[in-house]
Amino acid sequence: MYDHREPRVLSTPPWLAYVKISEGCDYACSFCVIPRLRGRHRSRGVEDVVAEVRELASRGVREIVLVAQDSTRYGLDHGVRDGLAYLLRRLGRLDGIRWIRVMYAYPATLSDRILDAIASEEKVVKYVDIPLQHASEALLRRMKRPAGHRNLIGLLERIRRRVPGVALRTAFIVGFPGEGEDDFAELVDFVSAAEFDNLGVFTYSDEEGTAAHALPDRVPARVKESRRRRLMSLQRRISKRRNRALVGQCHEVLVEGTHRDSDLLLCGRLAGQAPEIDGQVIINDGSGEPGSFVTCRITEAHAYDLVGRIEAGSKAAATRP
Repeated sequence: MYDHREPRVLSTPPWLAYVKISEGCDYACSFCVIPRLRGRHRSRGVEDVVAEVRELASRGVREIVLVAQDSTRYGLDHGVRDGLAYLLRRLGRLDGIRWIRVMYAYPATLSDRILDAIASEEKVVKYVDIPLQHASEALLRRMKRPAGHRNLIGLLERIRRRVPGVALRTAFIVGFPGEGEDDFAELVDFVSAAEFDNLGVFTYSDEEGTAAHALPDRVPARVKESRRRRLMSLQRRISKRRNRALVGQCHEVLVEGTHRDSDLLLCGRLAGQAPEIDGQVIINDGSGEPGSFVTCRITEAHAYDLVGRIEAGSKAAATRP
């Protein structure tokens, strides 16, 4: 596993960097080959991660995205419980960094102390990415994943209670071997009740070397795709409704440059929008340099994207810290 002394070449825009905090995974999800490829979970040292982030900040990076196969298990292999909470508080003291984001939280190890760190640290964005994979108890058992519908609803309630204003993202697999209409209906009901801010849906595909590869009761490809479309259609309605609640509000936006469709528009992201996978803010009034932070008033809401204008007087916010 690399450390902060390795040469770091950014393949991202200069204001953004992904930082891997651990490697491997100790779980045995039946659809996943990562433990076989990457080995058991092992964490980088706190000082090592801090040194890398400090160096990135000195190069102008303003948003750090912490990634791992299992980010909330960080530190456990070193005998440290809630190591991610400690790491977030350490990183929150570094100069230069404006946003710190955590991806890939595992449900079983998302502790209250981690949630409290997300809630209380100013630089840690109120964003929780927690891939749940399914909501049917029977399917989760076949997937070798934690808990079913009721426990998952309780988990989401706990996250929202401890991190007010949190943006929740998850991902689901449809068409896993043995997924019947009742299982899928349970997943649909769960998504309706949970109202995620961001959601990804993937159709199951075989991976050699996984336990699921040998499972019977295969779901036809056309059924898998139909279920994916149905779930995403539901999520589009949920996302649009949640986005409409933001209209009229002012939010900090990280400007990322001109919009791909027009040089007359800028685009950026709210703290609740992760790079590459979530929606964006389309700015149709005002100016800001790529990599700067501005205050935008949201004027329109769509299924995934928002439209906003830069507020007069947000010049100070537009200046890089």
